[in-house]
Amino acid sequence: MKIHFVFDKTKKSLKLKKKFLKVYKNYSPSNSDYFIIAGGDGFMLKNLKKFYRFNKPFYGINCGTYGFLMNNNNSVDLKKRLKNSKKISINPLRATTKGMYHKSLIAINEISLFRQSKQTAIISIQNKNKTIIKKLIGDGVIISTPAGSTAYNLSVNGPILSLNSGKLAITPISPFRPRRWKGKIVNFKDEIKIFNLDYKKRPVAAVADNIEIRNIKSISIKVDTKINIKLLHDRKTSLSKRIRLEQLRKRTS
Repeated sequence: MKIHFVFDKTKKSLKLKKKFLKVYKNYSPSNSDYFIIAGGDGFMLKNLKKFYRFNKPFYGINCGTYGFLMNNNNSVDLKKRLKNSKKISINPLRATTKGMYHKSLIAINEISLFRQSKQTAIISIQNKNKTIIKKLIGDGVIISTPAGSTAYNLSVNGPILSLNSGKLAITPISPFRPRRWKGKIVNFKDEIKIFNLDYKKRPVAAVADNIEIRNIKSISIKVDTKINIKLLHDRKTSLSKRIRLEQLRKRTS
């Protein structure tokens, strides 16, 4: 069993690094069977995007705050945990931006569009080239995957999506007009296009998990089915079980 370890620089991660590297050899990414990521959710997302091209399974160990994507940091034998883990495959979002910068980005949790200034953003949203909202005035909008639906999407009252739902969530951020628009759930393979209707006066930024591109004129978002990211979780605390628990959780908790 060949493992490539990636450790964050927090005290918890460095303590785990000292423990593991006494027992296991740290193989190069190209020669490994597994990737072990020790850190928080943000560190995990960063390294999933960095190493997904190696097409190896990722096992995260929580050394951060919440660690929704991660496994618990416990004393159970690592090889045993890997052997007994449950594997899922997820497809990231692919975003193509137009504006000051033309970029192609991937996101595992969500693509967010934010206002860049004190003024609200004014945007329109299309799904499969059909307008679903002609003019949204507010702080922005989130396009979330099922894996990311319990993160920022949930914090702005977006829906929680099951991993096997085959859906994406479009959720407004602090909508001013139309005030009662709560968003829309669309099919997983639909293409979503968002346009900044006042590009010069009301600049908008796009954020793909942890990468920000400013001054967006428009953005096209679609699931990239050519990329399959494999995640491993302990069976008792699998990602699908965690999402189900969030669906059952009371709003006040």
